[in-house]
Amino acid sequence: MTTDLSSGAEPGSGANPSQAATALLEIRGLQVSYPTKSGSVTAVAGVDLSVRPGEILALVGESGSGKSTTALATMKLLPPGARIGEGEILFRGNDLLRLRENELRRLRGREIGLIPQDPSVSLNPVRRIGDQIAEVLRIHDLARGEQAQDLVIRALTRAGMPDPALRASQYPHQLSGGMRQRALIAMALVASPDLIVADEPTSALDVTVQRRILDHLEDLSRTDGLALLLVTHDLGVAADRAHRVAVMSNGVIVESGEARQVLEDPTHPYTRQLVGAIPGRRRSTRAAAPRATAPQADRNQDSDTPRVPLLDVRGLTKDFPLARTTGGSRTLRAVDNVSFTLNHGEALAIVGESGSGKSTTARLVLALEKPTAGSVHINGTNISTLRGAPLRALRRRVQTVYQNPFASLDPRFTVSRIIEEPLRAFRTDTATRADRRARVTELLDLVELPPHLATRHPAHLSGGQRQRVAIARALAPNPELLICDEPVSALDASVQSRILTLLSRLSTDLNLTCLFITHDLPAARDLCDHVLVMHTGHIVEAGPTDRVFEQPEHEYTRELLAAVPGGWRALA
Repeated sequence: MTTDLSSGAEPGSGANPSQAATALLEIRGLQVSYPTKSGSVTAVAGVDLSVRPGEILALVGESGSGKSTTALATMKLLPPGARIGEGEILFRGNDLLRLRENELRRLRGREIGLIPQDPSVSLNPVRRIGDQIAEVLRIHDLARGEQAQDLVIRALTRAGMPDPALRASQYPHQLSGGMRQRALIAMALVASPDLIVADEPTSALDVTVQRRILDHLEDLSRTDGLALLLVTHDLGVAADRAHRVAVMSNGVIVESGEARQVLEDPTHPYTRQLVGAIPGRRRSTRAAAPRATAPQADRNQDSDTPRVPLLDVRGLTKDFPLARTTGGSRTLRAVDNVSFTLNHGEALAIVGESGSGKSTTARLVLALEKPTAGSVHINGTNISTLRGAPLRALRRRVQTVYQNPFASLDPRFTVSRIIEEPLRAFRTDTATRADRRARVTELLDLVELPPHLATRHPAHLSGGQRQRVAIARALAPNPELLICDEPVSALDASVQSRILTLLSRLSTDLNLTCLFITHDLPAARDLCDHVLVMHTGHIVEAGPTDRVFEQPEHEYTRELLAAVPGGWRALA
């Protein structure tokens, strides 16, 4: 099978700059190192690259490859202690490394914009979104007052923000993660810079939102001559949007060239490894196929369905109250009459955009929210009625792997203590210290981590290692149901592939029942044999994964598949 990484059109159609065009940004022989207790560590070792006006250059590679360090070095925004050794960073022919700080401040935001990866740490939590975006205009004396507010609304609109006037008046905590990311994109666009450095600008966004934002950036590249240095681990995004691709590994660029040539016919082993790790390129190897139904379906017609499924969701509805208005109180229906079953040993994916209701459904299954209507039965027991000891027993039987392994692991604990914690909390049969240590060693081996990591803290682990620790912790009390809430969306493609392979192996070897919550359709295809598609609180399509992916029946499902970077044909 040949995987089609492109969407069928040339990346940056109609805007590919001439190779002879003068580079707007040119990096020559860049070297960056960081001090450590054991000596200096080289993060970037002699990088050369250039970006021309109207060009999109994708810098791809795994975490630790040096791509983000290279991007931040272009604006001299490296963390304290970082040392730029040799090299030049030329912007319009001027070496940025030789400019004083006040000279750099005149460039940042005005001529070179930055879209950072994590909006949760990049936005001021005590200032309104509109004020933070307008600050760029005030600093550079571009606009003030009503004129600045008009430009802010325009920038938010260009970034795809719904109801931009309202969002400009809100604080970061009042916005979803995707909306916060769009606010950062508006902040980078508001002063109309000539170059934007985008560090994983859409990695936290749903595929449809991602497509709209990348469409806009590509339009600016084509019509306004915007140059874009796009740092990403998503090869589908690079294939769809970039004119050229530079592949980084261990601080050096190992391959570069036209996007289609590099990604469809890679010459370097590392590039071939990245392309081979794209999620969705393999079928799930699980033997069982779960049976899940839309609300109107008759679940009793299938004679092969066990009489008592492990998870039976019936007519589940959840309303959330909204702020009172002059018209009285209002509610938001997040989940609307959702029904499905999940049998022992099966894996089921619930997919959809942010706001579709999939995560609320998971919280209802975990008994972390109470349903407005309907019920959740686990092994025939209605968990909505549980209190005290029975509810605590349920917590042991249903465990969760969360999206962000760094946030979900206690930074004060060692790996050993983190994995032990469920054994302590639920007072399992592994009661003695020696028994718990033996169980930790067993679990580390199960998730393919070396035993010496037991004494380390989360900060000293890679993202993939932290997620393996989170999986080991979830498996510690021998759960019957494992709920994985976006478990790989924050990871690089190759790390995603290894974690998905691990989850698939564990679910088969341990006969685990898995509920997989995700907006990542390729990842869902890798792990599950059955999928539910949720939209605005409803199940709009359900069926075997291959059938839903290859012959989608609902328009919303087709829209999701069409928005997958690299084109949904890459999943076939």
